[in-house]
Amino acid sequence: MTHAAFDGRQTLSWMRCFTQSVYATEAELTALDQRAGDGDFGANLAAGVRSAGLRLDRMAGPTDPAETLGAMADAFLDEIGGTSGPLFGLLFQALSRAAAGTGPDLTTASLAEGTARGLAAIRRVGDASPGDKTLVDALAPAAAALLAANGTPPAEALAAAAEGAWQGVRDTASLKARMGRASYLGQRATGIPDPGAVGVALLFASAGGTVDALAHHVTIG
Repeated sequence: MTHAAFDGRQTLSWMRCFTQSVYATEAELTALDQRAGDGDFGANLAAGVRSAGLRLDRMAGPTDPAETLGAMADAFLDEIGGTSGPLFGLLFQALSRAAAGTGPDLTTASLAEGTARGLAAIRRVGDASPGDKTLVDALAPAAAALLAANGTPPAEALAAAAEGAWQGVRDTASLKARMGRASYLGQRATGIPDPGAVGVALLFASAGGTVDALAHHVTIG
């Protein structure tokens, strides 16, 4: 993926790789969330990509990026409960709308705009700020990296976003949770990366191919 913009086929390939990354790391995500959450994050994320995959399969071949991202958004918003489903749905929805606004292909500018709007929506709904040990701690540096990468091809920009997101994930390990289930665990969640932040990092990293193990990027236990 080194083109100046992602077409429908490249965007679909990114989402397929994200799906495979979630499946490949579901057990690790579950183990992580059992220590710093409700224990259901891996299952919820897997259910989201499974539902989205069915919607994408019903489409007639690779469609435009906005429709692919819109299908991801609808699956997470309509069919996945808990906290993670709606939040990831909001991110995909913002990315889809940004892609539609600058389409037909997905540019680094639309990725930056969509991620920034997704971050704002998630912060508005979840009332979380950077430092609260939530997915915002990975999404905020990813959004900043995409904005700084303006003018570069999407593949390079998403690689920079993934690098920022993974660093955000690692930083959550030393934070005291102020939001979500982990906030009830007190010091027991210290030293454990936030599962939602890991999910965000998986999304951006999957633009470069399937992530087959979280252990390559974070220390889980």
